[in-house]
Amino acid sequence: MSELPVIDIAPLLSGTAGDVPDQIGAACRTSGFFYVTGHGVPPALIERLDAAARAFFELPTEVKNEISMERGGRAWRGFFPVGGELTSGRPDLKEGVYFGAERPPGGTPLQGPNLFPAQVPELREAVLAYIEALTGLGQAVMRGIALSLDLPGDYFSAGYTADPTVLFRIFHYPPSEPDTDGWGVGEHTDYGLLTLLLQDANGGLQVHTPGGWISAPPVPGTFVCNIGDMLDKLTGGLYSSTPHRVRNLSGNERLSFPFFFDPGWDSEVPPLPYTEGGRARWDGQDLRAFTGTYGEYLLGKVSKVFPQLRADVLD
Repeated sequence: MSELPVIDIAPLLSGTAGDVPDQIGAACRTSGFFYVTGHGVPPALIERLDAAARAFFELPTEVKNEISMERGGRAWRGFFPVGGELTSGRPDLKEGVYFGAERPPGGTPLQGPNLFPAQVPELREAVLAYIEALTGLGQAVMRGIALSLDLPGDYFSAGYTADPTVLFRIFHYPPSEPDTDGWGVGEHTDYGLLTLLLQDANGGLQVHTPGGWISAPPVPGTFVCNIGDMLDKLTGGLYSSTPHRVRNLSGNERLSFPFFFDPGWDSEVPPLPYTEGGRARWDGQDLRAFTGTYGEYLLGKVSKVFPQLRADVLD
């Protein structure tokens, strides 16, 4: 079992709340991580998504490259190989696929059509259905967060997340050797409001709590939920985004499915005026120093993860 709390959010989905906001608030003020159960996402959908993802990653690299991110253009969608993504300037020991809300082609970076492999046609249906389901779940959890801050339940859904920026990744981690420095993802915090993570049965996620690094192992029927830098910024550090990292020592191939639920592209994210009691960040950054839209902020962050793609697509 994990040391992180498991919170049943079914009351939020039914239109009530009970003590769920209090539980969420306590988790956000301590570890910034918790598990959610009672989420209503159909197990059959999760099973279809997992099976389709495994079928995709079993394809030869040259076939996976048919939907490489270079072909996604400004939408920033598609496949990247092992070592193709950087965390804090270092290559990650993982490969993956970037998806987002399905939109027509246009000029806005990080938005547009997804790329799907012709060899695994079932992946398209599963991904789009999953994005829809997790968008609803994200709104429900943010309702609990709003209530935990003594805000109206629709504070986020009527404002910052009325038209949310949603980004979805599927990551495949090869096994790491115990005596090497092979991190699937190095220490980092997430950029946005909220992350909802589906893990397979192979562990690897580690969270830096006030008591030190702990494992966040898979708990059947749950998502791992963590708050990101924009919620940290909004609350002045009261709800602090927490460093985490991944190392796959299971000896097996590991899949994870992080879903990022963030403010709308054109939203500005000023701190809530009354929030007090925040603590200094682990890396010394002052998130309140940024001004501008969330889209501008996100584009700057993602461009550091794929510097060559930025040069090819945006510059």
